[in-house]
Amino acid sequence: MQSGSVRPQLTLWHRLAPQTRIGCVFLLVLAIVSTPNGHWQTWGVYGLAIAALILLTRVSLSKLLQRLAVESAFISVVLLGTLFRDGGQVLWQWGWLRVTTVGLTALGSVTCKTGLALLALNLLTLTTPVSQLFQGLVALRSPPLLVAILASMYRYLHVLQDEFISMSRAAAARNLIGNPNRHRLVVGNMIGSLFIRTYDRGDRIYRAMLARGYQGLPTVGQSPPLFARDGWALTVTVTLALLGQAIYLLP
Repeated sequence: MQSGSVRPQLTLWHRLAPQTRIGCVFLLVLAIVSTPNGHWQTWGVYGLAIAALILLTRVSLSKLLQRLAVESAFISVVLLGTLFRDGGQVLWQWGWLRVTTVGLTALGSVTCKTGLALLALNLLTLTTPVSQLFQGLVALRSPPLLVAILASMYRYLHVLQDEFISMSRAAAARNLIGNPNRHRLVVGNMIGSLFIRTYDRGDRIYRAMLARGYQGLPTVGQSPPLFARDGWALTVTVTLALLGQAIYLLP
């Protein structure tokens, strides 16, 4: 069970253990999101670190930007809401809408945090197979039930996608989605039917897993051992995180 976009393990980053990669990305994301608004130098340090990681992993820049563009489309509305905060000097106003210096700072800060965090997370998923991600989560003592749920979601996500495509083709063959007035009704019925089928199939799969001795633990392989390079990678990540925080904490 691997992602098709994962590159062969050729670089130093790929030779790290999965739990080490997850730990490095988690520490970096934690440092990014915990930085207060307006500290651009700190995010510049983290941005340089992520840029160096992109060069090190040799990840496809086009795939990375495509993922970032799709994810940004979902969070752009939330980001836009931070622009209309009160406080500071009013730069533009139209009725009850106003753009202030505090709002611009908040928008820029949240955009930096979100962009850098998404870049780091996408780098992790693009360079680590899904099975190794689950191995790393288990090695990091994540809740077994959470890992089992994530593994089941990934395994049967394509099944649900194929089911929805089949329902769409059946509706198109019956000329049910050609009429714009009935399109929403048909799609709504398809989603409801898919939910019922999903619930029924999930119950049957769960009963079959119990019959085969399933005890609620994720079925993942043994995690690879840790080496000296894993300790060095964590040390470098912690040092970069503390360096970025020290820029605005120290006078």
